[in-house]
Amino acid sequence: MKEGDNMAVTEKIKALLSIKGKKNVELAAYLGISPQSLQNKFNRGSFSAEDLIKVSDFLECTLAFEIDEDHLR
Repeated sequence: MKEGDNMAVTEKIKALLSIKGKKNVELAAYLGISPQSLQNKFNRGSFSAEDLIKVSDFLECTLAFEIDEDHLR
């Protein structure tokens, strides 16, 4: 994946929070972490697979992996 091709995971989470009308503090509570720890995850882009599964549950959305066809050759 080339830089800029897709929205970063953190930006997708922030956008989904906005679309769903949820707040960062609510997500932090759902994840069992402080709002500051959530902010650190956003800043570093350091969401674990377990975090992402919980985020998708919280936001009632699907977590998906996609393969760029150019990388299959």
